[in-house]
Amino acid sequence: MSIEVGLKGRSETVVTQHNTANAIGSGLVPVFATPYMIALMENAAANSLLPYLAEDEGSVGTQLNVAHTSATPIGMKVWANTEVTAVEGKKITFSVTAFDEAGEIGHGTHERFIIKPERFLAKAQGKLDR
Repeated sequence: MSIEVGLKGRSETVVTQHNTANAIGSGLVPVFATPYMIALMENAAANSLLPYLAEDEGSVGTQLNVAHTSATPIGMKVWANTEVTAVEGKKITFSVTAFDEAGEIGHGTHERFIIKPERFLAKAQGKLDR
């Protein structure tokens, strides 16, 4: 199996006090926080790749370009849909869109790279040795 253009993903949650802008310090109001919208988008993209990765592979997000266009209050369901738009070797590009029960709340693009977690973590850990 290989990752192909058109592969779709989805992730969802409900807005609670825990994932609001004022709860995490990204704003002053109790609405769905932009960092959580981004995490929802990344989660949908990452999970869509899982069935196509070898046992010793994973993926990491490397770039996001998103707009958060509408606020969502506590109690509403939110979800993110992703679709692979390009596959260039280990780089996978996604179109990402987030929604609440009233409509679209955000959109953009996201890039992920296929990695070998053991090698990736060893490189990151190497920063401590400097």
